[in-house]
Amino acid sequence: MTTRDIGAEILEGINEIKAHKQGKFTLKTTELSEPSAPKEIRSKLKLTQSAFAGLLGVSMRTLQDWEQGRRHPQGPAITLLRIAEQHPEVFSDLH
Repeated sequence: MTTRDIGAEILEGINEIKAHKQGKFTLKTTELSEPSAPKEIRSKLKLTQSAFAGLLGVSMRTLQDWEQGRRHPQGPAITLLRIAEQHPEVFSDLH
């Protein structure tokens, strides 16, 4: 088992920020794409609305609102949908 030195990691991060501010270092950035529509993701996972809502931790009514376009996922729900789409095996292991 490898032991992490959290203090050294924090110090390294601070030094990277300082170097970036001085124009000596480019910070890594990642642009996240929007996930597909919830209904499309659910269909790919072959889950019922009830099962998919349960895995996402939302009510079935909320999922139905998303699927029918009355509401749109926000915050952590978008992240969960992105994970469900890009790494469906995570959800397959849960149910």
